[in-house]
Amino acid sequence: MRAPFRRWSRASRVASAAVVVLALAVGCSKQGAGGPAAGDSGASGAAPAIQGDITFNDDNLGRLDAALKAALQGKDLSKLDLAMVVNVAVDYWNAGKAGFTKGLADLGAKGTFQAPANGRLDQQLSILQTLRGQDISAFSLSAIDPTAVKSPIQSAASAGIPVLAIDSPLPAEDGAALYLGTPNYQAGKRAGEAMKAALGGRGKVVVLVGSLTASNAVERIQGFEDALKGTGIEVANKLADNMDAAKALTNAQTAIQTDPGVTGLYGVYSYDGPSAAQAVQAAGRTGKVKVISDDSDAQTLTFIQQGVIQATVVQSPYQQGYTGAYLLAALKVLGKDATTAVVKPFLESDGSTLSSGVGVVTQGNLDAFRAKQSQLGITG
Repeated sequence: MRAPFRRWSRASRVASAAVVVLALAVGCSKQGAGGPAAGDSGASGAAPAIQGDITFNDDNLGRLDAALKAALQGKDLSKLDLAMVVNVAVDYWNAGKAGFTKGLADLGAKGTFQAPANGRLDQQLSILQTLRGQDISAFSLSAIDPTAVKSPIQSAASAGIPVLAIDSPLPAEDGAALYLGTPNYQAGKRAGEAMKAALGGRGKVVVLVGSLTASNAVERIQGFEDALKGTGIEVANKLADNMDAAKALTNAQTAIQTDPGVTGLYGVYSYDGPSAAQAVQAAGRTGKVKVISDDSDAQTLTFIQQGVIQATVVQSPYQQGYTGAYLLAALKVLGKDATTAVVKPFLESDGSTLSSGVGVVTQGNLDAFRAKQSQLGITG
């Protein structure tokens, strides 16, 4: 998932994205749960088709962007220095960086995108400390460990520096104003539904994940398992790799080599899907061991095209970057109460989550998804 652990119609980007959004976002709901994408053939054989969907939550967040832009009209934003701090430097976050860069440009503010090279907690904590020393105005954060960042977040909030949780929720009492990102339980449930369709309701699955304690991972796995309840599919094991792609590959190889009964692999973090696919392909079990993944790394999409990965549950990191920039500016300039008043109509039922939506990419809608990425300037 982003890693981990979700791009994507800004009022200021309508001209560049309208064609794609109008073509693809029919029936978009607040949770981004539309029907199958046009031309999605899904799985073959007796198993039901996997439902592709790339509508996300673009319509809702597009309206929010317009509302924030109107609220900020006439404000001098040139002195703002905003930051987007993610949890690991992987291709998944290229979309988030593109959205954040575009948001800064539209706001007329400056800012920086930061990612710890190897997903190391000490690196992320060092980044936060450095930003504080540079008098950052506000920052968004995909936390590697919510407990470890509690003190820096509380310290920032006390100093009048707004913090926005992205990608993975943070406790509101720790000082994060809002959560903008994937509804992770729903994402896991979509992955479970895809696995159920791919396996025809029977089989044995192993979960590959970067962390068994990160809140987004916990929620995804819970949704995945709940989707499989009442079926003949067993989750036989959950293997953590500590955000190490090489370890994820080893875990996948071990899972299918030591237990011939394994018929499915679910890769939760962005590199877990490609690791699972490599293991399946190398073992000569393409199509026999079904792979459901998360996120839209280039390797993942290639494996979908080749039929090694049956589907991937995708997020909208572009919107986490773009809308995130607008939210940070509003929180700093307008204040928390005024920003909350603008945001409230767009929140999910929990009153604190701005969903960036969930999508499902299969062979049937892969070309449409790639076109949407290209339209938004997302590479890698």
